[in-house]
Amino acid sequence: MKRTTLLSLMIILISATGYAQDKYLDKVQTLDSTIETLYAVISGEAGEKRNWELFKYLFTEDARLIPSGPDEEGKIGYRVMNPDQYIETSGAWLEENGFFEKEIYRVTESFGSLTHIFSTYESYRSESDKKPFTRGINSIQLMKDQDRWWIVNIYWTGERADNPIPEKYLPKD
Repeated sequence: MKRTTLLSLMIILISATGYAQDKYLDKVQTLDSTIETLYAVISGEAGEKRNWELFKYLFTEDARLIPSGPDEEGKIGYRVMNPDQYIETSGAWLEENGFFEKEIYRVTESFGSLTHIFSTYESYRSESDKKPFTRGINSIQLMKDQDRWWIVNIYWTGERADNPIPEKYLPKD
């Protein structure tokens, strides 16, 4: 009896894991859909829950998110997080304050299964805002396997007076 119950539970867990993967597979079939999903899943109005299951689905098991910028003394540094740590440190803030990150320009380089994207972004508190409160560049490394795209790393920094975004990474009018 116990063995049957344990076997049944294992089958349910395996099926649920497969279902989670299948229900999001269309989000990672192309580079465009993967990057669009990345920006969409962290974006939302104040009070709007984010789909953190989908967020984690985008990344490899050992992926890293690495924000960089100056500290209080102006020294440039960085912090390394995995997707769960990003959710722990930023998730509540994103949901409480409202946050929309929109890609405005992209440079893509690929070789085999390796792809690097320089993705210029603008950040807003609400989708209705006309002017961003900040801009920057996400350096996104991705891997393509037979079935899908995986985000391996995101390393980013924001624009500052002493670090403006170069024209070559801005939309051409």
